[in-house]
Amino acid sequence: MDLGLTDKIAFVTGSSRGLGYACAEVLLLEQAKTIINSRSLQNLQSAKEKLLNSTHQMADLFAGDVTAQNFAGESTAFIESKFGKLDLLITNSGGPPPGTIETLTDQQWQDAIELSFLCHMRLIRAALPLLRKSECPSILTITSYSVKQPIENLILSNSIRSATVGLTKTLALELGKENIRVNSILPGSTNTERITALFENNAKLNNTTPEAEREKQEKAIALGRIAKPAEFARAAVFLASPAASYLTGVMLSVDGGAVKGVY
Repeated sequence: MDLGLTDKIAFVTGSSRGLGYACAEVLLLEQAKTIINSRSLQNLQSAKEKLLNSTHQMADLFAGDVTAQNFAGESTAFIESKFGKLDLLITNSGGPPPGTIETLTDQQWQDAIELSFLCHMRLIRAALPLLRKSECPSILTITSYSVKQPIENLILSNSIRSATVGLTKTLALELGKENIRVNSILPGSTNTERITALFENNAKLNNTTPEAEREKQEKAIALGRIAKPAEFARAAVFLASPAASYLTGVMLSVDGGAVKGVY
């Protein structure tokens, strides 16, 4: 299937590793002109080399912290100066820390709101003028399947990512008349540094081992295994691509059957 991404301009935040990196790799394989992002220029340059080796395509770089107040304006100004428009915006940020309502501080809640909600909102708002110049504008927020089924010891993610999903659905309704599609993709357990850290944290809480926590999680998934990043990324890039031209307001859970609900 041709996803229609050749020479399309795509910006993926938080993409020097993990899920964002996997999305950037698929975009480059589909011949999209892809801008990757990280706080660390060193990590970005390393990711650029890895992507060049795996895709034979050169990514553009924008270094910056997605939670910084000036990030949205500076990143979109960079894209405008280099490309003049934006076709695909994929907003991704690291997950907030684990904890419970009694162990997390007010500051940790505020930081999580910045990381998991406000940075998505600010960037979408700033990118709209560039997206309006596209013939196939698309916005994809990366959230978590925890918005459908809360995850143990992740109250920050369970709560705040739900606001991002609410934002996504609202924008799909508001921007549909301009042919701007807005969707969210909800990753389940995926083999990244994040999931390894969560298994280690849960092992300490439950007096078990990371291996035991992984096995417990795998048993809760219908397919019986943790996802590969590429499996998530292929679904994400399809949803963001022109090939999914009649899909908007969709919350696609890529969880291997972990969510038990019908919807």
